[in-house]
Amino acid sequence: MNERLTHLLRQAVSSLSEAGTKDEIHAIRVLYLGRKGLFASFLKDLSSLPADGKKAAGAAINSVKDRIEREIEGRLKSIEDALKSGRLAMERIDVTLPGRTQPLGRLHPVTQVMREVSAIFTGLGFETAEGPEVELDYYNFEALNISKDHPARDMQDTFYVSEEVILRTHTSPVQIRVMEKTPPPIRIIAPGTVYRRDSDITHTPMFHQVEGFMVDEKVSFADLKGVLTIFLKALFGGSIGVRFRPSFFPFTEPSAEVDIACVICAGLGCRVCKGSGWIEILGCGMIHPEVFKAVKYDPEKYSGFAFGLGIERVAMLKFGIDDIRLFFENDLRFLRQF
Repeated sequence: MNERLTHLLRQAVSSLSEAGTKDEIHAIRVLYLGRKGLFASFLKDLSSLPADGKKAAGAAINSVKDRIEREIEGRLKSIEDALKSGRLAMERIDVTLPGRTQPLGRLHPVTQVMREVSAIFTGLGFETAEGPEVELDYYNFEALNISKDHPARDMQDTFYVSEEVILRTHTSPVQIRVMEKTPPPIRIIAPGTVYRRDSDITHTPMFHQVEGFMVDEKVSFADLKGVLTIFLKALFGGSIGVRFRPSFFPFTEPSAEVDIACVICAGLGCRVCKGSGWIEILGCGMIHPEVFKAVKYDPEKYSGFAFGLGIERVAMLKFGIDDIRLFFENDLRFLRQF
């Protein structure tokens, strides 16, 4: 038996020396030390030995088995050390090389303009309010003096969730929700996302607006003109020309549209302003008495103004962009310019 054990040990050591992977070593372990391996036959032979020979044979078998275990562990360690050395050699870092800088993210141009607009109005004493994007028809239309049969609804290509639930077409519903809960005096801006069924180089189904309003006793159209003129000059520069034109909105009376001198041609006339030298920038007006009645404000005591502007339109003018779709295509070559 001793000769057979010695021969088996030599075979195992020779096989381990030729093994180059962990899988090959695992296979050798199973071959020699597994439940049905070569050592199993030695254990079976113990039963046929006399009692005084079993102890010596068992010790010899265990000694060889332990030796093979040590050889296996040693071979595994040497392979792992070789693999580790290889990885270290491949992953070696030259500490004298300059570090790799990570590119910093940038605020989206629409976000930049939204924050700039909000900051200007905050400096004028306005607070910020928000409302739901999935809105009730009542807040989006009826409370703003736009009844079910009002022709102004044709201007709002609305996404309907149900007959009474829509995706808001403007941020003006926030005006109603704030006035329902807050007595005058109030000065609020409501930036947010709005939705309309419209899509071309100057319109998208989803875009951003800032609604603003102020309510107190004796608020006049002169206050409206003063606030918006200060805002536009802060946004586009103190030399920008500003003009107000009569218009119509169902929730304001009187109403106006506000133009600025074309930022492309400085008011001289170009393709962007269609030769007029002026570009429409926002709509505004004095809050309609019917809107005050909807929120239980006394229109004989209080007055106020409201305005709204599209952030994408402002961003296009500030940055000289001629296609609104560029804001939503996520082209890094475009976004990195801002």
